[in-house]
Amino acid sequence: MKHLTAHRLIEFLVGLLFGWGLMIAGMTDPGKVIGFLDLAGLWDPSLAFVMGGAIAVGVLAFAAARKRASTLLGGAFHLPASRDIDKPLVIGSLLFGAGWGLAGFCPGPAIVSMAAGQGKALVFVLAMVAGMALYEFMDRLSHRPPAQTA
Repeated sequence: MKHLTAHRLIEFLVGLLFGWGLMIAGMTDPGKVIGFLDLAGLWDPSLAFVMGGAIAVGVLAFAAARKRASTLLGGAFHLPASRDIDKPLVIGSLLFGAGWGLAGFCPGPAIVSMAAGQGKALVFVLAMVAGMALYEFMDRLSHRPPAQTA
């Protein structure tokens, strides 16, 4: 039980660090995000540096992870095996981009903003959760075996 509690504490602290980084980087400010996406207007390139830094950290972290048999806390790794670019991935990417462009939020910064009391972020997170639930429902319906008729 002690081991599990220590893991949860470390996960919580890493989550706080991540959220703090999102706030410092300006990712929780929809105006800054929309300014970055407004290539034809007053473009704000500052988030490109945030994304570049995140990509660099991700590349290094995945390279290190591939060489390990377990996580730093001793758990099992579950790295993605598929490299396929399929229809659900493309549609999901388009929906993510449209939501990001329209609302100025993506999931992580939206949760941080919601926790900070931003009403728009709460609406975004509720809509995001509803969309995820709708997807799960539709996915289960499409994979359900056909009903037997008597």
